[in-house]
Amino acid sequence: MKKNPNPYLVLAAAILLPGAGHVLSGRQSRGLVMQLFMVSLAMITWQLSTPHISLIGRLSGGIFVYALSIPDAYRGARLNWVRARSVSLA
Repeated sequence: MKKNPNPYLVLAAAILLPGAGHVLSGRQSRGLVMQLFMVSLAMITWQLSTPHISLIGRLSGGIFVYALSIPDAYRGARLNWVRARSVSLA
């Protein structure tokens, strides 16, 4: 049986390093996809914005995907955690 990490550990990893939460919870390909979309959208918004826009504004596409990846990693880990606990109780 696969060991399921604590969802709060996955949440902390997802906040510190994008994609790490997915990798920690065993969904490596999803973490890689999130990182690729984050980098590609950051590059697109960087190229489409003007130099007088702030750094956050210029990287907003990547920040948006980063913000979406955090609850996604936590949700997946939480579902696995609950599922593993309910199977062990049965």
